[in-house]
Amino acid sequence: MTQASNLSFRQIHLDFHTGPAIPDVGDHFDAERFADTLAAAKVDSVTLFAKCHHGHIYYESGSPARHPSLSRPLLEEQIAALRARNIRTPIYLSVQCDEFAANTHPDWIAVNPDGTRVGRKPFSNAPYAWQILDMASPYSDYLSGQVSEVLERFGPVDGLFFDMCWDQPSVSKWALALMREWDLDPEDEAHRAQYAHRLAHQYMERYTTQIVAQQRDLPLWFNSRPLSCVPEEKRFLTHVEVEALPGGFWGYMYFPIHIRLVKNFGLPLIGMTGRFHKSWADFGGLRAGPSLLHDCAQALAHGAACSVGDQLHPSGRIDRAVYEVIGEVYRHVKRCEPWVREAVPPKEIAVLFRDPAAHSQAALVHEGVTRALTQLHYQFVFLLVEDRWEEYPLVIIPETIERTEDLNRRMEACISAGGGILSEELGGEPSPFTHTYLRFTADARGSLPDTDHVFYERGARLEERPGDEVFARIVEPYFERSWDRFCSHAQTPSKPDASPFVAALLRGTHAVFALPVFRAYAKHANLACRQLIASAIQRLLPAPLLRLGGPSYLEAVVSDIPRERIVHLLSFVPQKRTADMEVIEEAVPARAVTLDLKVSSPVRKVVLQPQEKSVAFEQSGGRVRFTLDWVEGHQIVVAEEA
Repeated sequence: MTQASNLSFRQIHLDFHTGPAIPDVGDHFDAERFADTLAAAKVDSVTLFAKCHHGHIYYESGSPARHPSLSRPLLEEQIAALRARNIRTPIYLSVQCDEFAANTHPDWIAVNPDGTRVGRKPFSNAPYAWQILDMASPYSDYLSGQVSEVLERFGPVDGLFFDMCWDQPSVSKWALALMREWDLDPEDEAHRAQYAHRLAHQYMERYTTQIVAQQRDLPLWFNSRPLSCVPEEKRFLTHVEVEALPGGFWGYMYFPIHIRLVKNFGLPLIGMTGRFHKSWADFGGLRAGPSLLHDCAQALAHGAACSVGDQLHPSGRIDRAVYEVIGEVYRHVKRCEPWVREAVPPKEIAVLFRDPAAHSQAALVHEGVTRALTQLHYQFVFLLVEDRWEEYPLVIIPETIERTEDLNRRMEACISAGGGILSEELGGEPSPFTHTYLRFTADARGSLPDTDHVFYERGARLEERPGDEVFARIVEPYFERSWDRFCSHAQTPSKPDASPFVAALLRGTHAVFALPVFRAYAKHANLACRQLIASAIQRLLPAPLLRLGGPSYLEAVVSDIPRERIVHLLSFVPQKRTADMEVIEEAVPARAVTLDLKVSSPVRKVVLQPQEKSVAFEQSGGRVRFTLDWVEGHQIVVAEEA
């Protein structure tokens, strides 16, 4: 992972999507109050708006797109006040969302295959709905002119943030002409997707080239793209921003999954959350301080800088109460930075990642992996199939990964070299039962009761071979439930005796599941699934980086900087406070937490940071052991080499 030492670690992404009906844009902007408020909150970078989704411009320009009610050169005044306090000021430009351009040039709007326009429909006032521009149209030139104007007027700029840059299929006249030029069939859905991806790369290349010609070494990010595309798009980027507002559609699982993917791509990282109770532009919605602390601490734990999204009131008045909350969090972030800026993740477990757009179960599988391994306190990352995952002691190959000849060859080579593989093998004979039961061996059961445990998803029938170590067998029901044959309320009960089929086995250094265990854990959260995962990993990874004795909700992330091994502990519990929304309101204490940490050299001391408090410890056999009486919120533990 590229070091993040040059990034601003306490950023604000200051939205300013302001419609033309607002009458007093910027009337109450006070540059000194604005900058003093941000400086007092320990903010070191603010992303400011040159052009919003409404297509309006917030600086002095002869363009008719300048907001009709803007009373002052707002962006100029913001930049001047912040730079006077050594606060960076990257600039935001909306790409495919531009209401002014769409209304002025309706022929620039992207077109669906049925002839309707892409995006917001006539008379719709639905939130988060915008008219979507076609980047094959002259709009691309229009946006290029705005980029040039921003660079000329404000250069050298501290960065550019391009938003709303997804692959957008279209069958407009502009798109049809370009597809014909590229020998693509507009009637073919796959060709339209291929065109959209290629077009996105075309305009990203265009703007990157344009920017570099005007200013070199400028921080640059194209937002709203699949993060799995970063490896092929690194030539357009200087860093990666993982946008994930937990109150929005992202929830609390998007960030921990995707930060574990992008941390391996070799670019500095930013974790973007928001101050909003729900999602962007939730005016008056303010999350509790511990909730923001959780998100920022999770970013720090993975070596990422922090960005908190806010939206400036259209009048330009900054809300000091909001920045009192953010400031409390950012003061903690500032104290923690020395143990983050040079940190790299150690290699323990690699999980192969599948783009959710390419497999219907991928998102559930990623969630199940993340929940289970985090609760078991293992250290893991997500890698793409083409990555060098053989370098990891253990590789997990979920059901969603296509089993090609090349993958099978690499798996065999990894196993032959003594590497551990854990795979879900569902390609054989499918089980005739939608529900079966797990019967663990005594040494694999852990703390589970000695009984048959239901498995709620259909698996495959797997038989053992000589030399296999079976640690869970399948017990089948008497019959599959149907309309004319059923027993009691739900699934049919299990037969007394186990079937000849296996749920999980170890074949050398290859653990095999005949069940979709990770997907099932994401859907049902039954402990039998997590114990099956734990039993397999204990066999393949008997000396993990960290053995942690504490509650399963306590998240532990290990990282390294020269001569120090670091453990970030996060003690928070998102609670479901509505039918479809999780909330963190306070940190949750964890008591008498024991840590048994693998180290590469003798340790001279263990210190709690940023408190600078030493902890008593023991060490032997390449491991250091200690107990923390109390963990609440975010705690950094540093084992310093002798």
